[in-house]
Amino acid sequence: MDIREASLQKHYEWKGKIEVVSRAPITNSEELSLAYTPGVAEPCMAINKDYDLSFKLTRRNNLVAVVTDGTAVLGLGDIGPEAGMPVMEGKCALFKEFGDVDAFPLCIRSKDVDEIVRTIYLISGSFGGINLEDIAAPRCFEIEKRLKELCDIPVFHDDQHGTAVVVAAALINALKIVKKDIQDIKVVINGAGSAGIAIAKHIMNLGVKHLTLCDSVGIICEGDERLNSEKAAMAAVTNREHLTGKLADAMKGTDVFIGVSAPNIVSEEMVASMNKDAIVLAMSNPTPEIMPDLAKKAGARVVGTGRSDFPNQINNVLCFPGIFRGALDCRAKEINEDMKIAASYAIASLVSDDELNEDYIIPFAFDKRIGSTVAQAVMDAARKSGAARQ
Repeated sequence: MDIREASLQKHYEWKGKIEVVSRAPITNSEELSLAYTPGVAEPCMAINKDYDLSFKLTRRNNLVAVVTDGTAVLGLGDIGPEAGMPVMEGKCALFKEFGDVDAFPLCIRSKDVDEIVRTIYLISGSFGGINLEDIAAPRCFEIEKRLKELCDIPVFHDDQHGTAVVVAAALINALKIVKKDIQDIKVVINGAGSAGIAIAKHIMNLGVKHLTLCDSVGIICEGDERLNSEKAAMAAVTNREHLTGKLADAMKGTDVFIGVSAPNIVSEEMVASMNKDAIVLAMSNPTPEIMPDLAKKAGARVVGTGRSDFPNQINNVLCFPGIFRGALDCRAKEINEDMKIAASYAIASLVSDDELNEDYIIPFAFDKRIGSTVAQAVMDAARKSGAARQ
């Protein structure tokens, strides 16, 4: 039985991966009166007088909504909200296991930006944070932007920012191995959807100055009329050499390849055309843009993928539980750039200089230090940047 068959069998057994468990004992009349009527009227009236008490008197202080419209689920595409539910439940289980954050899946039957934004905003008073998940680009950008403007709690699209945070952590440590400065390197990113654009923005905030984005058609260049608004905005700040052509053209003479695109689209020849001691982070799942052995054979010094059966797995679970843990604990009103940068450096710091090598640039997902280390870094950054409310 392979992992897919075994997983399906387990899902039949589990009948869902999460459940609601009561924190209040209700075994007698007194306990019933305290947890529910008539006693519950007192916290209700307290919150009515002071909205902030909703974070102290309810589970809102530790509760995140994991929201999807089912349009970009894993590598499966637009399979619908109900079919996306197993992934959302899995995400909730990861929140609890790796950050002790309670999370609840919400799968919305709409592809309309206005409806989705309105739905999430209307229920946001029940949660301490919103984690957007598996929403297709470019719709995901608009949804997140508008929710950030409307909501008084953190809104975080993990496919964008979670991926970017972990990629940056891997890049920070990989650059130590190859002894290159982040401001000097040339980076090419293949895949200009939600993840690719977020990675580009994030690593540019960390100091990358020379970056080229590619999509399925080829190099993204300023002035290309086919580009949507998000790609056009990125074209204005990337590819300052105004390169044109295909991915193979973009990769020549670069130091770093980052792939969030499609399987087997990078050849050994393309990797060989990169600079000496190249870094290749090929994260298409389940099949990378190029297999690690081929990338190394072609001259790559450091290789990472999205898979757990290869070294250097780039996995969002390294960041999102700790980021939300930190944001919730300091009542952050948002998850800003400073907090994301702090998270990247916190993850990278967990691999010491003595441990660092080509096959170990990023901590393993089950390293128990990750959640608390990221949470503390995020809290510190939130307080310094003014995002924290306590």
